[in-house]
Amino acid sequence: MFLPGTDPSQEPGAAVLIPTRFVWPYGGRRAYVTGTFTRWSEPVPMSPVEGCPNVFQAICGVAPGLHQYKFYIDGEWRHDEHQPCVTGNYGIVNTLLLTRDPDPIPPILSPGRPGNITTMEVDSEAFRHVEAPSRISEADVEISRHHISVFLSTHTSYELLPESGKVIALDVNLPVKQAFHILYEQGIPVAPLWDSFKGQFVGVLSPTDFILILRELGNHGSNLTQEELETHTVSAWKEGKQLLFGQVDAQGRPFQRPLVHAGPYDSLKELAIKILQNDVATVPIIHSSSQDGSFPQLLHLATLSGILKCKYLQTFQILLWFFTHSTTTNMHNPFGYMGS
Repeated sequence: MFLPGTDPSQEPGAAVLIPTRFVWPYGGRRAYVTGTFTRWSEPVPMSPVEGCPNVFQAICGVAPGLHQYKFYIDGEWRHDEHQPCVTGNYGIVNTLLLTRDPDPIPPILSPGRPGNITTMEVDSEAFRHVEAPSRISEADVEISRHHISVFLSTHTSYELLPESGKVIALDVNLPVKQAFHILYEQGIPVAPLWDSFKGQFVGVLSPTDFILILRELGNHGSNLTQEELETHTVSAWKEGKQLLFGQVDAQGRPFQRPLVHAGPYDSLKELAIKILQNDVATVPIIHSSSQDGSFPQLLHLATLSGILKCKYLQTFQILLWFFTHSTTTNMHNPFGYMGS
């Protein structure tokens, strides 16, 4: 039992603190997190994630073991229903299990200057002595796979949403030529297709469609002409493409393939699996407040590169915490001790 105001990480024989990222992805104006790792007395302020204003995060030093935590959002105690939780002395709280100390984090090298430390100074001589490993062991690969799997499983598609931007959808009844002109003028490569009759998104218009149309125009045996592109709708092109590639049922009708999409609270792992298993480059993130999926809202277009960028930003933030957070700062507690 540590006295108030002491730093457990400085006690003899204390466990090394693991930089741990806490995330509140459900919006708000002011967000804090607290738990057993702060003795429920020092709420830690959370900051909006760059590009995701509704997602708050905080990186805290947490000792290995089983912890409970809870969020304080706009004056109200909350827990994340999508994360493991139990009922304890403070109501419903989330749980976190850290099983071991972190692996040493190697220093960042400056590009073009092998062996040199970056402009971020590190006092420890252990970090100044850098030796490149001769090879990557299978154990290192497995550890990296595990870390990536944990990250993808514990983060949601909602975290991919940028702070600002535009998402454009095209009506399936637009002429093909006009649709591609819109993509070009807006500077976007892909757009989901909206069917106003069905009241749902039914597909995606991509560069692959543009390439196939160019190939058909160059094919002397094709029935598609430049003039037809002025009136040929996107819907008609999609059906024609299915007939062209033999994607038809027993009656010779085009298959009605459902749109591959994801929800904002699907994990990044589920999202990545959908992209890989369906062999697509883009998956729309669609949200509907109704159970039957009516009145869908298009939030974002997710890609594998976007998922990797999200992982890169999170890794960089942990590295930044590791280099700059050398001691635990005793923070003023505006709420007092948390009551039951």
